Amino acid sequence: MGAMSRSSGPPKASSGSSAATARRALKPGVEYEFEKLVISRDFSRSSVTRMLVDRAEHGGWELDRLRLAPDGTRRVVLRRKIIRQRATYLV
Repeated sequence: MGAMSRSSGPPKASSGSSAATARRALKPGVEYEFEKLVISRDFSRSSVTRMLVDRAEHGGWELDRLRLAPDGTRRVVLRRKIIRQRATYLV
């Protein structure tokens, strides 16, 4: 899990190990890629919303889970579907 960096504009994931990505199959034939983020309490709700909407629109991510910790940090899990290309064989 990583932390978010503070900059002007919407928050962006810091470089390095800012987000953990994993793959998992929820249903047979459907695979999802997951990304875990930890967002500091320093970011406002509106700036976090803008960042998540931006990731959804441009990266194809959707919100899987958001947990608000007692200390104010947000633990976010995003997911996106992995689309496998099937091989076509010409005889």
